[in-house]
Amino acid sequence: MAGSQCAFRAIEQGPILEDEETTIGVVMGALGQRWFDLSLTGQEAHAGPTPMSLRQDAMLGAAEITVAVNRIAIEHAPHGRGTVGVMQVHPGSRNVIPGQVNMTIDLRSLEPDSLTAMVAELKEVVEAVSQRHRLAFELTPTADFVPEHFADNCVNAVRNAASQLGYSHLDIVSGAGHDAIFMGRIAPAGMIFVPCEGGISHNEIENAAD
Repeated sequence: MAGSQCAFRAIEQGPILEDEETTIGVVMGALGQRWFDLSLTGQEAHAGPTPMSLRQDAMLGAAEITVAVNRIAIEHAPHGRGTVGVMQVHPGSRNVIPGQVNMTIDLRSLEPDSLTAMVAELKEVVEAVSQRHRLAFELTPTADFVPEHFADNCVNAVRNAASQLGYSHLDIVSGAGHDAIFMGRIAPAGMIFVPCEGGISHNEIENAAD
């Protein structure tokens, strides 16, 4: 505990602080997250005899959606994030057009309206791509974490302490989920970020020196 009103936790943070040669990250809040499982079903067929115009290639649809997820995140800069982390292709044969793909989609943003817009655009893309390639799809929500804006008194306490101690500091937003997000729903909470070597965090090789 730091002070009488706020709970704090120091966390290593990626490339921003290191790139800016800054000692303390003053965490303003954390990105909201919307997760989905997506199943695309087309038609398995032999890669040789099947003309391109007759294919129902689930992998082609998945590739287009993956590109769209990246585009959607970029269009909602600076806090938009879009990731396809898992993709399972069936039947997984060199000379067979994939008949089914199961994939995950992770969308993040700081503002609720931005996150809602990203989800709406994702749904439009999935429907359009599936129709174009004659695929059946099932888009299933699996997680919904609202954006968290930390308590002003906690954020100010970190910023003021860094100034008083002579540490360089930078307002920053957490892109990852942390316990402080859930603590913030029941009590004032904040976070303190410090730089990681090479900008690597959430990884076994991360290193944050004194």
